Amino acid sequence: MIKSMTGFGKTTATPRARTVNVEIRTLNSKQLDVNTRIPAIYRDKEAEIRAEINRVLERGKVDFMITVDSDSDSNDMAVNRPLAKKYYDEISQLAADLGETLGNDVISTILKMPDVLKAGHDAPDENEWDLVKAAVVEALALTDTFRTSEGELLGKDMIGRIQLILSLLLEVEPLESARIGNLRDRFQRNQDEFLEKTAKVNKFDENRFEQEIFWYLEKLDITEEKLRLRKHCDYFIDTLNSNESSGRKLGFITQEIGREINTLGSKAYDANIQMIVVQMKDELEKIKEQVSNVL
Repeated sequence: MIKSMTGFGKTTATPRARTVNVEIRTLNSKQLDVNTRIPAIYRDKEAEIRAEINRVLERGKVDFMITVDSDSDSNDMAVNRPLAKKYYDEISQLAADLGETLGNDVISTILKMPDVLKAGHDAPDENEWDLVKAAVVEALALTDTFRTSEGELLGKDMIGRIQLILSLLLEVEPLESARIGNLRDRFQRNQDEFLEKTAKVNKFDENRFEQEIFWYLEKLDITEEKLRLRKHCDYFIDTLNSNESSGRKLGFITQEIGREINTLGSKAYDANIQMIVVQMKDELEKIKEQVSNVL
């Protein structure tokens, strides 16, 4: 069972006559990269929130956001009176030192100062935080479920492409015997031409020449590459169907598949086989794109 790193989850809690929205969006990333937007009243809970994100989502780029919408009928504004008074005293002293008088708009000016006027309570009580945390946990669970559903789609697509590579590999086999025959004929023609040019001048060791041809044909044999490619493809499917999602492991397997396909193409010396190799490479590139989004 694999999971995608693309996910989404959104939940709502309603503590103290306000609406708290929790929204999570995730994308693919090599590591866990968490970006949070949390209101000041819940800021001291950020470490707890991050720990929960790390536990559930593990990897990916995560955008986590909490927004608070206060009910219009509720008195949900607070004035930091000690801070406002301190601003007023400082402004009054400055005006006295400069011989100026305070204007009528001094209060409205002070209310615009940092941290004087703020929404909500200074800190949520335990009951309120329990409701908000439950919403966070639920949003993470929804995101994880979304990732699982997306992973199922990715898995089906990749299995289909791996099976296509295996079916293309079967098309190589009937071409292989003809390929060896063509190579032998080419060597024989080259040998005959060489003998015509050198027979009168040099003594030619025909047995040694046959051994060299045999060695060269052995070097061009693709039996091992076909066997390893088939095993890597089977291992890829087994990993997809395992209980754990391992995008990194799948990435390593695709590298091995690509290595065997490339060697197959370099040893082919046959236009038809090389056309099949190009199709294999095309399918493998599409698989790599999907693997990059697997958790």
